[in-house]
Amino acid sequence: MQTVVGIRFKKAGKIYYFSPGKHNIKVEDGVIVETARGVEYGTVVIGKRDVPDSDIVQPLKNILRKATAEDLKKVTENREKEAEAFVICEKKIAIHQLPMKLIGVEYTFDVNKIIFYFTADGRVDFRDLVKDLAAIFHTRIELRQIGVRDEAKVMGGIGYCGRSLCCATFLGEFDPVSIRMAKDQNLSLNPTKISGICGRLMCCLKYENDMYCNAKCCKNNIVAPPKRGSRVVSVDGEGKVISVNEQKRTATILLDDKHTIVASWDDVIEKDEDDV
Repeated sequence: MQTVVGIRFKKAGKIYYFSPGKHNIKVEDGVIVETARGVEYGTVVIGKRDVPDSDIVQPLKNILRKATAEDLKKVTENREKEAEAFVICEKKIAIHQLPMKLIGVEYTFDVNKIIFYFTADGRVDFRDLVKDLAAIFHTRIELRQIGVRDEAKVMGGIGYCGRSLCCATFLGEFDPVSIRMAKDQNLSLNPTKISGICGRLMCCLKYENDMYCNAKCCKNNIVAPPKRGSRVVSVDGEGKVISVNEQKRTATILLDDKHTIVASWDDVIEKDEDDV
């Protein structure tokens, strides 16, 4: 076990563990740390806690110091420089007629490197672009191609729910999402209804998936839901299941007398095919 604090370097970014050392660190404190990219400014989002060694990427680095007023001023200046660098890079991309879309620019805290994020349909030969940018900024230049989900995370936006995108608000990492999750939740498989603005399956399909899986697997003695289209016997008579509500654990049944009822799974018995 080691004592660590969790630090983010950007909003909704991945959380990294660092050793607090002898510093009195609290949540929301700004700190200066050394990373693989160089010296960076980050914000403490997880207070001091003990975590197993297996959860730590070794070697565990120490926090260099708490951020000062001068450090915060430098962070603000870097944000202004990033906006200027974005405009310059876009012009250079147009001059070289490269098939790429610039998404964002990021300075390291010590201005030892500038990272340009872009999207493209395939591989892009940007060697001449890097030479031009290096000649302008006189520092290390890195061009990093990202996917459409990362583009949505950087750009932000409003989802179909009317709220800010989860990826740009609080999701530190992307969880795998599959079409099977939509099937298990009885959602429409229309791509336009289950895809986010990035064009990929919505991240929120993952949120309730475990509950649906638990119900289907009958864990903890949970009664399995009747299948859609199956014949069942209820207290009001026999009928056919036309829909299932996993969350309320109910089934909508079209009775043989053409009436429709909603019954709990516990109150219906699914008939075997031999009995139909």
